[in-house]
Amino acid sequence: MKVFNTLSGQKEEFSPQGDVVKMYVCGITPYDEAHLGHAMSYIIFDVIRRYLKYRGYKVKYVQNVTDIDDKIIARANKLGISPRELAEKFTASYFADMQALNIEPADIYPRATEEIPKMIEVIQGLVAKGYAYPVQGSVYFRVRNVPDYGKLSHRTLEAMRSGMRIEAEEGKEDPMDFALWKAAKPGEPAWESPWGPGRPGWHIECSAMSLKYLGDTLDIHGGGQDLIFPHHENEIAQSESFTGVKPFVRYWLHNGMVQLGEEKMSKSLGNLITIKEALNKYSADAIRIFVLSSHYRSPLTYSEEILEAAERGADRLRQTANHPAGGQKRERKIDAEGYRQRFIQAMDDDFNTAQALAALFDLAREINKYESEGADASEARHLFRELASVLGLTFKEPEGPPLEAEPFMELQKAIIAKIRKEKLDRLIDSIGVALKDYPVEDVASHINWVCDIRTLLRKNKQFQLADEIRAKLNELGIVLEDTPTGTVWRRKR
Repeated sequence: MKVFNTLSGQKEEFSPQGDVVKMYVCGITPYDEAHLGHAMSYIIFDVIRRYLKYRGYKVKYVQNVTDIDDKIIARANKLGISPRELAEKFTASYFADMQALNIEPADIYPRATEEIPKMIEVIQGLVAKGYAYPVQGSVYFRVRNVPDYGKLSHRTLEAMRSGMRIEAEEGKEDPMDFALWKAAKPGEPAWESPWGPGRPGWHIECSAMSLKYLGDTLDIHGGGQDLIFPHHENEIAQSESFTGVKPFVRYWLHNGMVQLGEEKMSKSLGNLITIKEALNKYSADAIRIFVLSSHYRSPLTYSEEILEAAERGADRLRQTANHPAGGQKRERKIDAEGYRQRFIQAMDDDFNTAQALAALFDLAREINKYESEGADASEARHLFRELASVLGLTFKEPEGPPLEAEPFMELQKAIIAKIRKEKLDRLIDSIGVALKDYPVEDVASHINWVCDIRTLLRKNKQFQLADEIRAKLNELGIVLEDTPTGTVWRRKR
């Protein structure tokens, strides 16, 4: 397995340091609803974690919650509520979004406000070693004391100074020095510390939480590419300076950004699509397919057309997964192991989910073709569902009121009557079609039967009757899509 390490700028053989892969991913700052940019990042790292487990690794996954921050304080003041109340509200909303997207919970969700003692411990250690200095109740990190500062973003300190507009702060030795501890301001939450009341800086929070729960060296640290500098760069500097252990992280993985047109989707730009808004229009599987159809390091452009195409893809896969088993055993079988190896080869190459998805769609097509010939593909379908679960696909039907079987059973009888009235009995005789004795509650089987009859009519150029069946199904809330490998149906959303 090879992964692209942002630190080295190239693919490297994945070799964790122990029996358990230690994985840390930067979590949310809960001051507003989570958006599709968050969905992209957490779907990607959910799939990476699922795949590592599929390949036999044990994984300890930590994702923080930055529940104290300038943006939280500003939004809470604007709304007239406490920062804690605001953070709790949007943290709960975030967890609901993750559950709706079928993202497996992290093993630990440390919250910044509950980990202040560890942050103070790390800051004290950095001060004692000369890497940090207090000024008027705040504490700053000396970046010039770290010779390899900038190694993650591949920039020198001099280039950073010349390329950035940094506001000078009173008492700072260097404009590039960053805050580890911020002195309390009137009306803001504060905690006691050796330097007076205040609160932690953003960067020290992640270092303290990852060191506490995963140790001095992590195997994987993930997040969006927008976190490489300054956040992750500063994490490396302060963590390695505190522990004296290098590397702080063995493999840095960063996902691309979701874009609306030419701009990154973000709360600050106000151009976001929230996860809840997306889920009102599209299934969780469609959103996953949208994300996983591109390589995780590439930017992802949002459009309704692309999401609609992803929804159609989800429908095709769902139909394959949920089609009732049956057919005759044959000597020739689908090369299930070949598809498994193709999937693994793609994922072993820096988690190439686009190629892994392509293998899944090709397997679905072969299963559909095989079963259309009356053969049994249950073994291949088992593998299909196994690989799909690695990508976090659920194949759940769109939610809504439960479908009643009775209207579709009546439609079956009406179709038979119509075929006989049009003297098309030979079509029925040619394949021995009759009203199958499905259980009343097995609505999908009744719908599949109607679709099979419609396919037969189309093959025999009875297009008018086939169109009438499509229209009737549409009235009953079922949408058909004719594909090269057959007809798939889905409920109207």
